[in-house]
This record gives sequence, C-alpha cells and structure tokens, in this order.
Amino acid sequence: MTRTTLTLTAVAGIVGAAVLTTLTWRDPETVETVDFAVRHTATSPAFDARVAPATDATTRVFRIPVTHDTIEIADGVRYEGWTFGGTVPGPVIRVRQGDQVKVVLVNTSPMQHSIDFHAARIPMDRAFRTINPGDSIVFEFEARDPGAYMVHCGTPPVLMHIMQGMYLPIIVDPRDGWPGRADKEFVIVQSEFYAGEAHQGHAAMDFDAAMQARASYVVFNGRANQYKANPLQVNEGDRVRLFVVNAGPSLRSDFHLVGTIFDRVYVDGNLDRPLQGVQTVTIPAGGGAVFETSFERGLSGEGVYAFVTHAFADASKGAVGLIQVGHPQLAAMPAH
Repeated sequence: MTRTTLTLTAVAGIVGAAVLTTLTWRDPETVETVDFAVRHTATSPAFDARVAPATDATTRVFRIPVTHDTIEIADGVRYEGWTFGGTVPGPVIRVRQGDQVKVVLVNTSPMQHSIDFHAARIPMDRAFRTINPGDSIVFEFEARDPGAYMVHCGTPPVLMHIMQGMYLPIIVDPRDGWPGRADKEFVIVQSEFYAGEAHQGHAAMDFDAAMQARASYVVFNGRANQYKANPLQVNEGDRVRLFVVNAGPSLRSDFHLVGTIFDRVYVDGNLDRPLQGVQTVTIPAGGGAVFETSFERGLSGEGVYAFVTHAFADASKGAVGLIQVGHPQLAAMPAH
C-alpha cells in the first residue's frame, strides 16, 4: 500500500524556532480482481510467453477455476489435462512484494483438487486443503518474497495431479522493481508429460512411467517444440528478462541459452547474491529463477538463439525453443 507524506513547518512561539512535523497516512486501498474463467492465455499458435508489467494495485484477487480439458502436448497429440484456468500451464500471476493476494479456488472439475502457492507463507492445512467438486476455498497471504515461483495442485497423489498439468507460475516483483531495465519479459515453465502411445490422436496418462520418471515429453509452456516453429520475438539491442519455473514433477531443468551468456541470474529471486556471467543454471523440480541477458550489436545481436534444458535426453523430448532477434527498424515496418 502506498504512503503519502506531508511535511509542515510551524513557528514556535516567542523564539521563532522552526519545528518540522511529519504527517503520514495511507492512500485508499486499490484492488484488482482477475477471473481466470474469463481471462484466458492464448495458446495458439503457441502459448503466449510474454509477461505484462504488474498493475499498481495493492490488493489482488484471483479467481482460479479448476477444469478438465483436452489439451495438445505435442503436434497432433491430444491429452486430458487437469488445469488451472483451462490451459497448461495455467495463467501467469504477477504481483509486487508487499501486495495482499487473495485466492478464490473454484473446483468445477469432477474430482478433488487443491492449490499450493510456493510464494506464500501460510499454514498449508488452512489454505492448501483439498476441496470436492463444486466447492471453493478462499485464502489470503502477503507476497513477501520476490522471485519466480511454482503454484500446483497438492492433492494426493501429487505426482499425478502435476503430471496432468496442474501448475502455473507466480512472479513476485521486488518492491522497487528488478535492478536495471528489461525491454522484453517472458515466462518459461518446464514440465513433463507421461503419456502412453496415442490412438487416433489421443494419449492417456502412464502413471507407472511417471513413478519411474520416464517422461514421454519434456516441454516448455505445455507443448513440445512449440517455440521452434513460433520463436519468441525480440529486437537487437533489447535486454531480455526470463522468468523460468520448473514444474517437474520430477526432472531438473539445466536452463541454457545458446549463443549468449546470462548477465545476471536471480535464483529464487535472491537480489542480494545474483549469479553473474553464467552459462547454465540448474533449477530443481519445484524451483524457479530469473534470468537476464542482452542482444547487443557486435555481441549477441541479430539472429536466432535456442533456449534448452542442457540435459539433452530431456531436450530431445521437446524442451527446445528459439528466440528470434531482429533489427528494430525492420521489426517496426508494416507487413505486406
């Protein structure tokens, strides 16, 4: 919540001494309400990885429906996803450090589900408990810790609920923002699917494979290889910030960007000890990190760059994407 400070000068009696009195009060609370049954993330031709800045609200209310929907996990491979908000991953939540976050989880699915915010300091038995079909739960927490965090279903067996797609990222910006500018910001969620052989384009879950961590697909933002055909677009000269979350449920992410080096990496959003000048950073299942790099002329300029998990047995299963760096003047020209 913002504070407004007014300083008044008064003359004190016969000696004429100046006395400074500071009066501080809070501005009226500003509330933002988002219903993810109404606001959907575009997933065609690829999951929209662009991240908009947080608004100026100080209290944020998020209504998150739980659904079961058919999703596409690879080209031509459809799958029954268990979702937050109808997509895998679910929608990006972005707040600021110090914001009050209110969550309204509504279970519109045919089975029990829950939600677990890694960014919250709150008793799990009160906020993250399982609810039945048709029920809802409401809880609040203060976003105290900056970083990129995982949100997921915590209903047993948790492995099954996550492998079916029940996860989303929450970004908590530092109170005064991330150090330095960013011209473009994207979110990348790595995860695994454990699917049997597809029949007529549909694949079913393979829980035995999941118990042995034998992933059928390892993906960025819910679908294998989608950013090879639809690269993320930036301009030469841009400084780019990537919020990377590894939803797992079981495999690590060795996040690497081919053709450049990360200037700074904030592991779990730690502003005090950023990694500098690094090539690859391991993010465990359930972890997150904030990556920054720049595409400067004469260094990492115009061209194509791949982002991967450098655990290449996993990258070969779909965890590969491209960043297309274009000339800013050409990017601004109208298409013919």
